[in-house]
Amino acid sequence: MNQNVINIESKFACFKDYWSPRVIAELNDYQFKLVKAKGKFVWHTHQETDEAFIVIDGTLKIEFRDRSVNLNPGEMFVVRKGVEHRPIAQDECKIMILEPKNVINTGDSGGELTASNDIWV
Repeated sequence: MNQNVINIESKFACFKDYWSPRVIAELNDYQFKLVKAKGKFVWHTHQETDEAFIVIDGTLKIEFRDRSVNLNPGEMFVVRKGVEHRPIAQDECKIMILEPKNVINTGDSGGELTASNDIWV
């Protein structure tokens, strides 16, 4: 088993694409994914799982149909399964997401922002 220290900032430097999660570690059946966000993502729902957002750098707004939350560096928020949401980053934002393996980033919505799973950096 390979157990090395993971430098999050150096992993972010390995990719440029927005809204395209990159896996940096696994914990049981969960993956830690890094995402660079900018602009509006799609409205979507994950029917089978919660999704944790941890802001590393920048600010992230998560819209819900009845409210929104704003996250700053060092803050996190868990979107419960079945809750429709849309992340928005006015400027580039670096996020870590924790969710089970094989979760589709656009949930039940699909579309052009759907990213491939299991891309490691």
